[in-house]
Amino acid sequence: MTGSSHCRLLRPTRLWLYRDAGQRSPLGLYHRPRQPSASHRSAEEQQRMNENSRSALRPLSDSSPSTVVAGFIAMLTGYTSSLVLMFQAGQAAGLSAGQISSWIWALSIGMAICSIGLSLRYRTPVVVAWSTPGAALLITSLPGVPYAEAIGAFIFASALIALCGITGSFDRLMRRVPASLAAALLAGVLFNIGSEIFRAVGVQPLLVLGMFFSYLLTKRLQPRYAVLAALLVGCLIAGVTGLLDFQRFSLQIAVPVWTTPAFSFAAVFSIGIPLFVIAMASQNMPGLAVLRAEGYQVPASPLISTTGIASVLLAPFGSHGIHLAAITMAICAGPEAHPDPDKRYTAAAWCGVFYGIAGIFGATLAALFAAFPAALVLSIAALALLGSIGSGLTQAMQQPNEREAALITFMVTASGLTLFGIGAALWGLIAGVITLLILRRRN
Repeated sequence: MTGSSHCRLLRPTRLWLYRDAGQRSPLGLYHRPRQPSASHRSAEEQQRMNENSRSALRPLSDSSPSTVVAGFIAMLTGYTSSLVLMFQAGQAAGLSAGQISSWIWALSIGMAICSIGLSLRYRTPVVVAWSTPGAALLITSLPGVPYAEAIGAFIFASALIALCGITGSFDRLMRRVPASLAAALLAGVLFNIGSEIFRAVGVQPLLVLGMFFSYLLTKRLQPRYAVLAALLVGCLIAGVTGLLDFQRFSLQIAVPVWTTPAFSFAAVFSIGIPLFVIAMASQNMPGLAVLRAEGYQVPASPLISTTGIASVLLAPFGSHGIHLAAITMAICAGPEAHPDPDKRYTAAAWCGVFYGIAGIFGATLAALFAAFPAALVLSIAALALLGSIGSGLTQAMQQPNEREAALITFMVTASGLTLFGIGAALWGLIAGVITLLILRRRN
């Protein structure tokens, strides 16, 4: 074979390889294809390219002291704010200490698995928590109902929630809610918690003011560690002034207790349906509003269906339901957790880790959290939520034609209104939507 024929045979193959690689050939015959601009790509193509361009999942390297602290504060806030409700409901219903411990274990393990799994799956700070209004409901509705039938009502409510997630009905509903109203809902839900720090000044002025000014000074010098500095200063002041009391604290591992469910119409109507309505209106809707307000567009359906299915599986051990959190999710999703929004998912994952640890020792949680003064817990939660409250109010007031509706949503939600057993979050959203419809019709 001659040299010229050898070159003729190889040249097309050579050019073809260059063309496929998207490079220019030696003869300049092929060039890199033009990539379509973002405006010419479909939404699905853009989403696929964004997902492909994301780096590998590295939760440990993405973590920082601020995300660990945010996760711990979220866990601490969730348990200290409403753990006592479970004990009150269990004692009012005549449950044994083992059943109450199993109840807390089931909730904690479910919250741990869902928070870690969903946060890593979507790289979004998804925090799952038990239904605090649901626990308050059980204080009055659980006594007089056989525990097995109450478990059956828990399963019924959780199955309805899972069905809403699987069918996508909740996702379609939330897509119709304007972003300004969702942001106002977030700010209203968090407002009362944020203002607690100023009420706590009258109870423990040295402790609260010390935490507040340490937060401000650190915020000026090292903003990432402002909440951590406030927590450390608060623990130091509480220890020096004798406000920490660990005398009743002892480690006891929780043991799950199985209860075979039974179903009755009375329990379903008195416990199951109210739990479903409260969970969707007071937990899942505000929780998704928190994510939307912080810029996370994770689909709602898999979040709702996952927590619903987990609640069904854990109900025989006492879980009355785990759902999207609002206040604790805002702690992990806000700028105080991490300046980079793409790394805040690690705060929620760490919250899940702390949930799991707390669940293992569920029998001693009340004594542990009782060791911290209430003013310290309220103040650190308020400081951790300042950024989320500010961003929520900012986003709520951005659209001039939606400003009044957003303001009404914020005011009703922040008022703490409870009507027909339904909390202020749903009523605030309803009031804002009605206001928006009336004003738009007028315009």
